[in-house]
Amino acid sequence: MKNLLKNACNELNLNINNSQIDSFLKYKDLLLEWNEKINLTAITDDREIILKHFIDCLTVCKFVDFNNKTFIDVGSGAGFPALPIKILCENSIPTLLDSLNKRINFLKTVGDKLNLHNITYVHSRAEDAGQDIKFREQYDFCVSRAVANLSVLAEFDLPFVKVGGYFIALKGPLLDSELVDAKKAITTLGGEIEKIETIKIPFTDIEHKLVFIKKLRQTPKQYPRKAGKVSKSPIK
Repeated sequence: MKNLLKNACNELNLNINNSQIDSFLKYKDLLLEWNEKINLTAITDDREIILKHFIDCLTVCKFVDFNNKTFIDVGSGAGFPALPIKILCENSIPTLLDSLNKRINFLKTVGDKLNLHNITYVHSRAEDAGQDIKFREQYDFCVSRAVANLSVLAEFDLPFVKVGGYFIALKGPLLDSELVDAKKAITTLGGEIEKIETIKIPFTDIEHKLVFIKKLRQTPKQYPRKAGKVSKSPIK
């Protein structure tokens, strides 16, 4: 598994050292151990965890150096993409936000066992945290993976981003259909799609897309709306 991690990172032109590889393997073991108690991942094969979770998350590091930058992972779940980014970009300053306290406890355990520093863990819904001055428009980047349709995700995520920062969505093959509905929401929330990168996950047939949305203006105060409204009636 060590060679798989190293070779996959080489394919992406990402530098990874032996200590970081060891951290990823510990993370994998903790994920599988906790997955027996709480639902964290449907992927339980070692090779697939490395490629479809860890390496998939690290694709964003081809385009962004997160070192010495603040970023928030909204709907962090099992820690994707924030913890892989943190392991590779050791000086990054992530906040991991999730609505389920059991998952937050798992994330804290991983952070402690891997001796990762400068991580903030937040148990909250995105709709609530996005209206909190402690978090609103405080981050250089907001990242999310496999959380929601892009128009919904934009309302969850863009309120956290500083003007001049970026919301980065890690999306799958359905992105093109999502974009049609999402453009109005992104503009309303103060953002603009700057670029979309298509990237192949090494040693798989999987192609994913990274959507880079720049925050041009402050998000209007009424967004994000209260819990439930965002998903039920996305901005159109």
